[in-house]
Amino acid sequence: MTRNRKKLNTSLTRRGWLHLASGLVAGSALAGEFPMITRPRATSGDTVVEPDWEEKLSVTVGAANADIIGETDKALQAAAEYVARQGGGTVKVLPGLYRLRAPLRLYDHTRLIGSGPDTILMKEASAESALLEDSDWFDQEITLVDATGFEVGDAVCLQATNPDNKGPIVIKRRLIARSGNRFKLDRSLRQNTWKISNTTVSTLFPIVMMEDAVDISVENMCLDGNRDNNGYLDGNYAGCVWAQDCSNITMRNLIARNYNGDALSWQICHDVLVESCEITNNTNLGMHPGSGSQRTMIRNNVFDGNGIGIFFCWGVQYSVAENNKILNSSNCGISIGHRDNENFVRNNEIINSGQTGILFRPERGEGFTATGNLVENNRVVDSGGEGGAAVDFQGVTAGNTLRNNVLIETRDPAQRVGIRFGADSGENILENNTIEGFAKTVEDNRIK
Repeated sequence: MTRNRKKLNTSLTRRGWLHLASGLVAGSALAGEFPMITRPRATSGDTVVEPDWEEKLSVTVGAANADIIGETDKALQAAAEYVARQGGGTVKVLPGLYRLRAPLRLYDHTRLIGSGPDTILMKEASAESALLEDSDWFDQEITLVDATGFEVGDAVCLQATNPDNKGPIVIKRRLIARSGNRFKLDRSLRQNTWKISNTTVSTLFPIVMMEDAVDISVENMCLDGNRDNNGYLDGNYAGCVWAQDCSNITMRNLIARNYNGDALSWQICHDVLVESCEITNNTNLGMHPGSGSQRTMIRNNVFDGNGIGIFFCWGVQYSVAENNKILNSSNCGISIGHRDNENFVRNNEIINSGQTGILFRPERGEGFTATGNLVENNRVVDSGGEGGAAVDFQGVTAGNTLRNNVLIETRDPAQRVGIRFGADSGENILENNTIEGFAKTVEDNRIK
């Protein structure tokens, strides 16, 4: 198999990374070099070349001395809507505690910039109720058994089980009117939500979200999920930051903590940069580069006390996770699996993972597991219980390279293993790895 690793220059700037990434996609369609741009201009429809303007549109939000006064999601959303109507700009959030009953949604060409750790966006405590009456797919209203804790303006998540195929139903809406425990929704349901489906309605939502958007930055603030006072919602639908079908996203200098679900989750999003963030005490995944995401860069972040540090979901490709410190994950430090191909995992420190340091998931078998990944120069220390492994190849995983990693066990060796190959594992390359303190350096369970 021919690999393209030599094309990825590790010293690239953000602009250079995106230029290279666009080249990988364009292939030979735009082969050759263009003349140097010496005087960039703002040109209609040109989203690549833009002058470096000395001053851009900016709106401040805060409790006082701001363009928009308030410490709620409504004040923050008003600022985001304002800059979006002007074609983009910066929402500057002043120090303070902002309590959200609905997500802050960002649009194209928007920068959300806090004032450091003293800018805190916190999710309010969640409320939950069953349905008192059935609602059909065409309905735009629901009736709750108990409306305590629900208010007009709240974002809600309806969760149910399809009575026909037993699959999950998840619907996100907004409450826009009420009479007692009967609420109107911002949009119709488009799926049946019946009492026989065990439907629940909860005020669960991401703190910051974006959908079908480009060129967004979220930087320099604390996002607090208020985990002890909120129900669980997984990262396919929510998180401290949640993005769907977006491109060119930057998340930088964030504290993302205490979400009952994922911290940062992006689904089918391309050219995402996440750097210098602190990801702590989230129930599920610290970072969730989601299905189909291409060219993600995760670097210089600190993870502590999450379920899994970094979870490569389905078809995450041509991405890099480097120079991260991943501590005290209850499950594993890094998990990689379903068609997650041609990624670099390097120069990370993974310490005290509850089960495995680096896990290659078994998935569905041939053609589904991760391949073509380079795992190099990582330091993995104290992974799992008495039968834990620093690196675990499960299923038919093949075609990956482990090079120059340091795998260390400082506790009793017990039955702990440095590198474990499952019974069905294919050929993976091991080169110059240092493995110390384990009962077995390499456990190969493959049938010879």
